[in-house]
Amino acid sequence: MKSFKKELWFQTRERREFVNITPQVQQALQESSIQEGLLLCNAMHITASVFINDDEAGLHHDMEVWLEKLAPEKPHSQYRHNVSEDNGDAHLKRTVMGREVVVAVTEGRLDFGPWEQIFYGEFDGKREKRVLVKILGE
Repeated sequence: MKSFKKELWFQTRERREFVNITPQVQQALQESSIQEGLLLCNAMHITASVFINDDEAGLHHDMEVWLEKLAPEKPHSQYRHNVSEDNGDAHLKRTVMGREVVVAVTEGRLDFGPWEQIFYGEFDGKREKRVLVKILGE
């Protein structure tokens, strides 16, 4: 069994963004030369997420609105975490959206269902953060 690791780095322009990282993850899979196995992709920061969904602007807007209803950013004083920070909402949003995805690798490609894409979700952005891609297989 082979193992391959690659780090992807992102710095968003906005505090909250969804970034389609499928091309970067596919590139990492090609670099690995693994044909059959599993790919793990996870956010390495507690206020960011990796998830799978459709790459559709209306859906992304709906997710943003829904997340803001669940854990509104302001007022910052509503979160005990925000004694010295202002990102309590980002921690909660990450919990809802998830830390990682696992995708089957079949014949050297990501074995997705229709419309599935991998996204990096940033909830406390404007600074550099990383995503780990770990691939195991043959």
